[in-house]
Amino acid sequence: MRLRLPGWLAPQPGSIAAHDLRMGRSPWLSMVHLVWSVWVFLTPAFSGGAYGFSMRWAWLTLLSYPLFLWLYAMSVVSAPRRAYACAAGMVVLCLALLPWYPSGLSYFVFGCVMLQPRRGRAVFGYLAVLVGLNALLLGYALHIGYPWQALVWMPTVTAIIGVLVVLERIGRERDAALHLSHDEVRRLAALAERERIGRDLHDLLGHTLSMVALKSDLAGRLLERDPAAARDEIDEVSRVAREALSQVRRAVSGIRAAGIAAELASAKLLLETDGITFDYRFEDGFADSALPAGVESALAMTVREAATNIQRHARAHRAEVRFGMEDGEAVLRIDDDGRGGAIVPGNGLAGMRERIEGVRGRLRIEAGHGRGTRVEVRVPLAANDDARR
Repeated sequence: MRLRLPGWLAPQPGSIAAHDLRMGRSPWLSMVHLVWSVWVFLTPAFSGGAYGFSMRWAWLTLLSYPLFLWLYAMSVVSAPRRAYACAAGMVVLCLALLPWYPSGLSYFVFGCVMLQPRRGRAVFGYLAVLVGLNALLLGYALHIGYPWQALVWMPTVTAIIGVLVVLERIGRERDAALHLSHDEVRRLAALAERERIGRDLHDLLGHTLSMVALKSDLAGRLLERDPAAARDEIDEVSRVAREALSQVRRAVSGIRAAGIAAELASAKLLLETDGITFDYRFEDGFADSALPAGVESALAMTVREAATNIQRHARAHRAEVRFGMEDGEAVLRIDDDGRGGAIVPGNGLAGMRERIEGVRGRLRIEAGHGRGTRVEVRVPLAANDDARR
């Protein structure tokens, strides 16, 4: 049975929850941070005296904590204007209770964090708000008699947590934008290849089929008065049709580069966005060879996985991809100048090896400390003849 939430908890456009939902994450991901509100219940243990555990503390907690939870939830699911008002409400709640309730300092931290900018990268403006609010809190708390030792940690904590939250959000937005860019590159590459195929086949078959139609009509007219000439025209139709079939097969075989081209473009975008120079080249003999569909797919996916590993783990400055043909084998080499070191098997490497072995190929990885990493793939084309297009 699915739990139905009240309408006021539905994520509003522009809210933190709506942003997480748009990025494919749970809209309630931010609620996990409420675990830190445990300090509301721990603070009295360190305060002692009139500020320790007492009936006053219990009543103020009973009255303020549910209100705090509501304000926090609203700051997560509401549109920016209302969310900021709720975050400011947590700050006000702290200031209002501070003369009798040190636990309210936790409300202040949550309020500062939830004042984070909802879009863009206005980190410096946000820091200015944090500085102003902390100055207000410190001045007010010292005025009402709080010792400075109990307050010195507040500016540091709110600044560190607030900036970390903002930087984490910016990083997630960057990763999401990069992922969308990769998908768009692949989509555009596939679209461009389909358009090229359509033009090539139209040019090839339009002329050939027109010739077949004309010669067939001529053979039909010659059939009764000149059977020999009609037979010659029919033979010519047969020759033209076989030649057209051969040309179509060559044209379709040339489509091989579509998947590889899309992955190369995506790898270039991924790595150069991260400051890694990326080059690739097709050596003599590879461009003119016809690859089975399975071999092409395996090589393209190997490029994708290797580029992802370089971006995440290699700490490289340069990477290069080379395609070639050697002794009847399609050869792919991927080199980087990263840190190298021991190769730790994982799902990506396991999937790469399974794809290559699925087309009867061999995968070899060489990685020396400080000497970068080389990925080499060799796939025998003769062993995949039954899969040729």
